[in-house]
Amino acid sequence: MDKTKTIQISDIGEVITGNTPPRKNPEYYGDYTLFIKPTDISKDSKYTYNPEECYSEIGYEKYKKTLIPQGATCVVTIGSIGEKLTKAHTDCFINQAMNAVIPSEKYDEDYVYYVLKYNLKQLKMFDSGTASGRENVSKSAFSSINIDVLTKKDDQKKVGKILSNYDDLIENNNKRIKILEEMAQKIYKEWFVDFKFLNHETATFKQTELGEIPSDWKVVKLKDVLNSIKETTKAGEHLKGLKYVPIDCIPRKSFYLTTSENYKNAQSSLILFKKSDILFGNMRSYFHKVIMAPFDGITRTTCFVLRPKDNIYKSWAYLTMFQDSTVAYSTQHSKGATIPYSFWEGGLAEMAIILPSTKIIQEFSNIVNPMLEIIQRSYFKQEVLKQTRDLLLPRLISGEIDVENLEIL
Repeated sequence: MDKTKTIQISDIGEVITGNTPPRKNPEYYGDYTLFIKPTDISKDSKYTYNPEECYSEIGYEKYKKTLIPQGATCVVTIGSIGEKLTKAHTDCFINQAMNAVIPSEKYDEDYVYYVLKYNLKQLKMFDSGTASGRENVSKSAFSSINIDVLTKKDDQKKVGKILSNYDDLIENNNKRIKILEEMAQKIYKEWFVDFKFLNHETATFKQTELGEIPSDWKVVKLKDVLNSIKETTKAGEHLKGLKYVPIDCIPRKSFYLTTSENYKNAQSSLILFKKSDILFGNMRSYFHKVIMAPFDGITRTTCFVLRPKDNIYKSWAYLTMFQDSTVAYSTQHSKGATIPYSFWEGGLAEMAIILPSTKIIQEFSNIVNPMLEIIQRSYFKQEVLKQTRDLLLPRLISGEIDVENLEIL
């Protein structure tokens, strides 16, 4: 019996295309069931736990025939095709730019996720395009794509388990990072929003334009503590070896850089940054993309590269830039009608902030700096896990590595 066979994606199980409820009916949106869109999906995460939107209970009842069950694999087929997919960790809805594959009993669900991941690049060959110029693979074209699969479900389960073990390690590391993020955010809020810093009981307060603040603190502007780095460079061979971080690589509302790209000579308008610089997305849809760089690298002008004027400000300044109030200010003071963008001089740089005393900032740094350093180092640990997984993926999916006699725990 052959170890592999060629089938169409539709042979795996049912294929469902998602949809987006009309925005003119806000009652369809709420917090009842997750609603996943391509922009919510990270290229390097198996699951999408925190999409921006959810259906309401009314929306659920209206669209429950297109509910995607837990275990299905959802593939982006409109927009940036051949790049993104996610496995449903719970029942959810997806939008019309995605097709979900719901495996039949013949196929292991983890294996299906990885075999579709392996074949993602095939989608480019089925791009029919649209009037708007976006890449598009129709449901029928997607369903008819030929793929090679292992014939034995036991072998499928073993392949799925091996690759899932790596993704589980990545996910566990992500959870640890999330806990550290939440701790750092909580400490920042307690100290600098609620003013419950160390020995706050004995503090005296004074009135300022931003309200009452401790007497030895002061109101300054962002430009007083952060420099905007404009060390631009032209594309060229001298940049090879540097990691490239376009804004798309920076996750939304997360401290943790999950991926970077290899530098491509075709890019222009590049800005050099240093380890621990703050990268802040400066276009409207990117305003909540803020990370502390874990390495030296290059980015595009769609990011502000911000560097503390004094290293003591490092963690405090980063958490300040991460706050919703900073993002709101950037939004309110943006320019441009079609693609709103923020600007530094005369814009975000003028934002008034409360600068704590040097002593309090130092105490905060002593607690939070180690947390941020762990998060920064995690990038490299995750890269090793992802690289190993991605090296194994084609060899396992193709059957080059025979798993039939392997004992998989």
